[in-house]
Amino acid sequence: TTEHINIKVVSSDAAEVHFKIRRSTVLRKLMETYCDRTGKSMNSIRFLFEGERVLPTHTPQELEMDDGDTIDVMVQQVGG
Repeated sequence: TTEHINIKVVSSDAAEVHFKIRRSTVLRKLMETYCDRTGKSMNSIRFLFEGERVLPTHTPQELEMDDGDTIDVMVQQVGG
């Protein structure tokens, strides 16, 4: 298996963002970069992979991600 994989991050209300990351890298950087690019706040969205919550401390390896996999972004409903 290759050290780097390509991951797509998709959201219902923003363009998909593509990342190339190492399997052993924690996903915090990807999340922060995604927020920078889309103008979203880390507090207002959740990252999900195959329905499971993705945490900044997770690595693609832990989540058994493969090249071309997709992370879904859910916008949190803010109670008002």
